[in-house]
Amino acid sequence: MYSVEFLKEAAEEFRRIDPVWQKRVLQKIIILSEDPDILVNNIKKLQGNYRNYYRLRVGNYRVIYSLEKARLLILIIRIGHRKEVY
Repeated sequence: MYSVEFLKEAAEEFRRIDPVWQKRVLQKIIILSEDPDILVNNIKKLQGNYRNYYRLRVGNYRVIYSLEKARLLILIIRIGHRKEVY
């Protein structure tokens, strides 16, 4: 099981979204921490200068995170609506 940490900005973005979506996003993050391979259909590796960054799709929201397999750590970088997060 991976541990999950939020950047300060990501935690603030999470608090600003609707409580219904907060619950859904949190459920997906918990599933992701248990086994990242389960959500393979909702995960894509970001291209460009974003080495080791991935995005998790949760409805119209996106969770941008970094996966550190050696430390078993998922670092949440951004959370937001799909129009605003990239």
